[in-house]
Amino acid sequence: MTGRERIVAALDVADPAAAAALARKLDGHVGMLKIGLELFVAHGRAAVEAVKTVSLPVFLDLKLHDIPSTVEAAARGAAGLGAVLITVHASGGAAMIRAARRGLEAGAKGALPPKLLAVTVLTSLVEDDLGAVGISGSPADAALRLARLALQAGADGVVCSPAEVGLLRRELGPGPLLVVPGIRPAGAAAHDQRRTGSAREAVRAGASLVVVGRPLREAADPAAAADALAREMDS
Repeated sequence: MTGRERIVAALDVADPAAAAALARKLDGHVGMLKIGLELFVAHGRAAVEAVKTVSLPVFLDLKLHDIPSTVEAAARGAAGLGAVLITVHASGGAAMIRAARRGLEAGAKGALPPKLLAVTVLTSLVEDDLGAVGISGSPADAALRLARLALQAGADGVVCSPAEVGLLRRELGPGPLLVVPGIRPAGAAAHDQRRTGSAREAVRAGASLVVVGRPLREAADPAAAADALAREMDS
C-alpha cells in the first residue's frame, strides 16, 4: 500500500459544502475520507452524500457506545450510508461489539458490510485520565486489553494512538486493521491530542491507515500537504 493510500483525511468542518470542497481538493492525494461526530451530528446523511461527489471511500467515525440493542440498530442504519469503515468504542464490551457486527451485516442487505473498528484509548487521554475513570494501567496496557477483547468479539481492527501501534502490531499479528489518529508533522501543535506521532513512525510501527485532520484541513494547500505526508511514509 502506498503512502497516499494510507492517508485518511478527517473532514472535521462545519457543513457538507465545506466537506465537499475539501474532499475535491484532496481527491487523488489521499486514500479515504473520514466523517466524524461534528459533521455527522449536525448534518447526518447529507454529510455523507456531499462527499460522494469524489470517488474516495468514506470512513464513518461515530464511535458508537450504548447498550447492545441500541448499537445494533444504529449500526444497521449506518451500514446503509455507503461507508467502508464504522467505529464503536471497545469499552462498550464484547456483547456490544457483536451487536454492532450483526447490525452492519443486516444493514448491508446482502452487500459487503462496512468493516468494524473498535476505538481503544482516545489520543487525548494519558494514564492519570484513565485512572480517574477507573481504568488501571498505562494507555498501552488498556489499548492492548481492549484490542484483544474487540477482535475476539468480531471487530476487523482497532483505532489506537501512535504510541501503542507498535505494541499492538507485535501482539496481534499482521491481520487486524490498525488505524492511527493523532498524526502530526514534526513541530506541529498537538492541540487536545496528547499521544501523537508522525505518519512515518506510525507506518513503520505497523499502522494500516493514518488519520490526518488539522495538518491537511488547515494547510494553505491541502493537496500539497497530503503529498508531503505520502512521500514521508514512502521514504
